[in-house]
Amino acid sequence: MGHVRHFDLIIIGTGSGNAILDERFADWDVAVVEKGVGSDSSYGGTCLNVGCIPTKMFVHTADVANSPTAGERLGVGVRLDEVRWREIRDRVFGRIDTIAESGKRFRRDENPNVTLYEGTARFTAARELRVETTEGPTTISADRVVIAAGGRPVIPEVPGIEDVEYHTSDSVMRLESLPESMIIMGTGFIGAEFAHIFSALGVRVTMVGRSGRVLRGEDDDISARFTELAARQWDLRLNRREIEVSGSEEGVRLRLDGPEGAETLEARTLLVATGRRPNSDLLDTAAAGIETAEDGKVKVDSTQRTTVEGMWALGDVSSEYELKHVANHEERVVQHNLLYPDTPIESDHRFVPHAVFSEPQIASVGLTEQRAAEYGIRYVTATQDYGGIAYGWAMEDTTGFAKLLADPATGKLLGAHIIGPQAPTVIQPLVQAMEFGIDARSMARGQYWIHPAMPELVENALLGLPLD
Repeated sequence: MGHVRHFDLIIIGTGSGNAILDERFADWDVAVVEKGVGSDSSYGGTCLNVGCIPTKMFVHTADVANSPTAGERLGVGVRLDEVRWREIRDRVFGRIDTIAESGKRFRRDENPNVTLYEGTARFTAARELRVETTEGPTTISADRVVIAAGGRPVIPEVPGIEDVEYHTSDSVMRLESLPESMIIMGTGFIGAEFAHIFSALGVRVTMVGRSGRVLRGEDDDISARFTELAARQWDLRLNRREIEVSGSEEGVRLRLDGPEGAETLEARTLLVATGRRPNSDLLDTAAAGIETAEDGKVKVDSTQRTTVEGMWALGDVSSEYELKHVANHEERVVQHNLLYPDTPIESDHRFVPHAVFSEPQIASVGLTEQRAAEYGIRYVTATQDYGGIAYGWAMEDTTGFAKLLADPATGKLLGAHIIGPQAPTVIQPLVQAMEFGIDARSMARGQYWIHPAMPELVENALLGLPLD
């Protein structure tokens, strides 16, 4: 074996892992490893390149494109004249690719203590990696290693899928032209967001799912309402199993088995959105002695340490929450624990909110009702419709609502679930209340709520809780 270059710290992955390095690491000798090379470069990770940021730029565009539908209810006639797909796409990636490129340049050129390796890496031992770069393989080691290597889309084992051209969330936003039709496999948040984006821009969307619900991880009432609304917007095929995928004149053909027997769908484009998996297998974490869970997630303790001394992990590669705000939180914990090993801090995953930017929007924090019942926790619930607050009247919203769960004895909030306009914004005071231990009564009556603004939805839901 040739020369092994040794570092103080190796960081694998440039999503949230990239943020670890601030001026306090100026005298550390650091290696940063990023698997993307050249045009496949994904410096900045999933969120920046193929995740939250570009999708939300498309979502906002889709929301604007949907305004004629919203106007109809209000007596306003608005027309959608044209959708300039290339202009939309190039506006989004013109900004994102520039940020990714300048992030990479900054690390490479402005940080003399940082060596950037572009290429795939595999562990050869604890804290030792072989990196396949364009210049050839090189072996590096370090006293400390942070694994922040993220995840990738899962491709289901459906006969014929490898023989057709399909897209995942990694590639679908860079389509050359807008297809007239699209089949989306998957009923999770990625499928739901892309169904909204593409249908609002004029694509005929068919969504296929194996279960009987869309977004089945949400609270049952939220998931049921969303499924009902999804069926109005898209051709929804639930309780289906994919038998075979093949090419067709139109583009792609999908054979399904469903409640009514076999059926065949055709569309120009196939989007596979059936979940994601951690990249631990690509890194061969076993060779480093690192333990992973059954789903491939790297096992970490509350300080983000792996089962091997001197090695930490954060973000999608190790966290059950595949969310950027969680990866950022864990990154700050790892950063502290690298700098101050004698006074380690722990991650706080008690009240992690998430949102789905589809149509309608959804936001959630804490326990769902089915989970509370499963755990045998005593709870009461209250539901408030958007249609029952003045701003909801203004929008003519007839389908949105907020649902709260609380401990009837203490008034402590256990969970909050909102479906409707601006749900991810409206939920924030509830996240704050849970994090800082404000009970429902104090929260509702201990502050002013602007009338007639959207947060009155939260005020009324709090007042509706049947506390002891």
